Amino acid sequence: MAVTTAVFFMWGFLTALNDSLIPHLKAVFELNYTRAMLVQFTFFGAYFLMSLPSGRLVAHLGFKRGMVAGLAIAGVGAAAFWPAAQWHSYPLFLGALFVLATGITVLQVAANPYVALLGPPRTGSSRLTLAQALNSLGTTLAPLFGGWLILSNTVLGSAQVAALPAARQLAYRTHEAQSVQGPYLGLALVLVLLAVIVGLFRLPALTENTEQADREKHTLLDALRHPHVAFGVLAIFFYVGAEVSIGSFMVNYLSQPDIGHITEQQASHYVAWYWGGAMVGRLFGSALLAWLDPRKLLAVFAVIAGALVLTSMLSAGDVAMYSIIAVGLFNSIMFPTIFALGIERLGPLTDKASSLLIMAIVGGALVPLAQGFLADHIGVQHAFVLPLLCYVYVIFYGRRGSKIRGLAASPR
Repeated sequence: MAVTTAVFFMWGFLTALNDSLIPHLKAVFELNYTRAMLVQFTFFGAYFLMSLPSGRLVAHLGFKRGMVAGLAIAGVGAAAFWPAAQWHSYPLFLGALFVLATGITVLQVAANPYVALLGPPRTGSSRLTLAQALNSLGTTLAPLFGGWLILSNTVLGSAQVAALPAARQLAYRTHEAQSVQGPYLGLALVLVLLAVIVGLFRLPALTENTEQADREKHTLLDALRHPHVAFGVLAIFFYVGAEVSIGSFMVNYLSQPDIGHITEQQASHYVAWYWGGAMVGRLFGSALLAWLDPRKLLAVFAVIAGALVLTSMLSAGDVAMYSIIAVGLFNSIMFPTIFALGIERLGPLTDKASSLLIMAIVGGALVPLAQGFLADHIGVQHAFVLPLLCYVYVIFYGRRGSKIRGLAASPR
């Protein structure tokens, strides 16, 4: 648990750092909201495209070596930010993000089921929620880190840059590149070091819950035939879409005059509160899930999260600001609980269901892009109707969709 929670921390940190990267690239490349959300589209699109290959890789390597491979791939992606910034190329940034996200996809496929299976099935949700609390620590620190190193200076528009002397233009562009190069190169080194550390530890194999123990050679379709898996895939899609959309728009949303009326750098600190709320909620949620029905608790948290989004949409000033930040507290248990319920009692089908659930994280690519389109046409505040609808589905999954039916009720 101690080793795997370090992995959870790193992918949380890398994911939330996008919330600082988006406004920076939006300003540097003068993007509209739709084009800026290509950052999340690329990052989370990798989950959809690379989840099944990642599942095959983890089935072949096992959980431990799968985590090592994921960390190494993510390290390569982080290092690729150096040439992307040096050449001032938005497509190269997106390419580097795709490689980085591919590594995190491998980590998700390996680490999430590993933690859920590392003990009694009854407390799988509680155990995974505790590990996800460390993931939330990473997402809490990342906006502070990003605000300090990436958003610390005002980005000039193209007309302002053109008005500068040639020497100052070169110096300015070099400085803007370095604000991204340094942090991501440091992260690349940390990822490689963590891969070495995980590789050196002797971890339980748990092969009885992988394809290696599957004598009947089941397919992905066999996993989807279980309703709690199929509904769980959609629940992950909508939950991640809502969580990422809110975090992605928060800097721009809070800096609006009628909401927070603060600078983007100041807004990045409040993004840390959003992700910090998820961390606090997961620490308390881990204890609650050890005693309470995870399905009912999931539905209750989704109801409260939806109510907070609606409150922010219908208000202004401090009420709109703090209600959207508070959503993070109630996001806390959703991903680990949905995931644990989605792989419950599947035995050798576990790694296949895990791949499908991780593939559904593509919601973090599609929902923010759709919300970006809405924001360009009806405004950022009204565009939050999309996350609101996502939470409605999570309520359904907690109350009805996660119930185990038919053959899935067989013991692990």
